[in-house]
Amino acid sequence: MESLKTRLALAFALLLLAAAAQAQTLDKKVLTLDGAKQVAAAAAAEAKKNNAGGVIAVVDDGGNLMYLERIDGTFAAGARVSIGKARTAALFKRPTSVFEKLVNDGRTTMVALDDFTPLQGGVPILVDGQIVGAVGVSGANSAQQDEELALTGAAALQMHGTNGTNGTSDTNGTSAAAKPAPVTYFAGKDVKAAFAKGQPLLEVEGYKVHASHREQAGMAEVHTLDTDIIY
Repeated sequence: MESLKTRLALAFALLLLAAAAQAQTLDKKVLTLDGAKQVAAAAAAEAKKNNAGGVIAVVDDGGNLMYLERIDGTFAAGARVSIGKARTAALFKRPTSVFEKLVNDGRTTMVALDDFTPLQGGVPILVDGQIVGAVGVSGANSAQQDEELALTGAAALQMHGTNGTNGTSDTNGTSAAAKPAPVTYFAGKDVKAAFAKGQPLLEVEGYKVHASHREQAGMAEVHTLDTDIIY
């Protein structure tokens, strides 16, 4: 009996440790090599369709180069510039056009930052709301076209995901496939009744639909960890 109690106590302790470890880590999407190639292929196809040159660089979320494609005839320095644009977009989590505008508007001290290329044409790659990397393009017919090609490449990864794997993997190394979200319907009479009473329509983990209303002034609410969409 004592041995059984000891084993149960040990098992419970291990469960507590596992739960604590899970609370201290986060699952994240990771850009795969196939995903990086998808991004570059989409940007290159769009460039060729518009008779444009270009060097397409794809980096991971740490700014490390994963894949580079140079369209024939593009100037050699375009490779270094495209990598710089992609790295800047990934590390600063913003399109590089944002930083080019800031510099042009007088924030010239930003050019002193290390590993920083404030030139239009770098775009973060998002999958399921997570930045998994970035794509940079240099050497097209204009700076605007650099950015358009980068946007085309970044969008291709998410579009491809609707038909299977989306070029990312989870932190455990398994391929992340796009799964259609379940759809919940509410009858009109139920929605009307919920608004009349000011009660929730749906409450699940990470997502709530409230049919709330205000009849008079009240205290302000600040949701620092929530995104509120009010209709």
